[in-house]
Amino acid sequence: MTKLFHLSLAATLFALGGCASTTTADLKPAPQEPVCGESTKAVILWTTQWRADQKDIPAREAAAAEGLSKFFEGSGCFKSASIRHLRETSMDAIEAAIVEATARYEKVVLIVIRELGPTVRIGSSMTLVEGGTEVVLEISEYAGPKTVPRRFIVEWRDGGPGVVKGVASLPQDMQAALAVGLQPPVR
Repeated sequence: MTKLFHLSLAATLFALGGCASTTTADLKPAPQEPVCGESTKAVILWTTQWRADQKDIPAREAAAAEGLSKFFEGSGCFKSASIRHLRETSMDAIEAAIVEATARYEKVVLIVIRELGPTVRIGSSMTLVEGGTEVVLEISEYAGPKTVPRRFIVEWRDGGPGVVKGVASLPQDMQAALAVGLQPPVR
């Protein structure tokens, strides 16, 4: 009887907590001027800096690449945008790529992906399970050769109590985080 009571109580708490998903986005520091420029030709350099215990890195990088590609194809952020994945993550390699790109493009945007994936917290609220997806980007904008870059962080989350998400939405989540950070023109 006690086991049945606990299962009923858990089910009731889960139902009361609901499965409402909430999206939040923060820019640090905030506010930020738009990075996008409809008449600008840009190169987008992207790389990753995962935490040491990151799982499924190839799947996350594939989702990031898909999200980046779809965002720049359809957002109207720039007149044209060339996207390049920097696989070498040393500061020397990144700086060399930036120097080379600023000599050829009006604007260079470096996107460092720090987090892209589902999150789950057990027992952190009345619903027993709280989850969703999270995207954390560090964005640096270079307006020309030898300029001081503008840098900021985008922290984007979608989820809440009773929500459990997988990896299927990661490309769309990446696009949503990019829209918050780069601020493409409203169409």
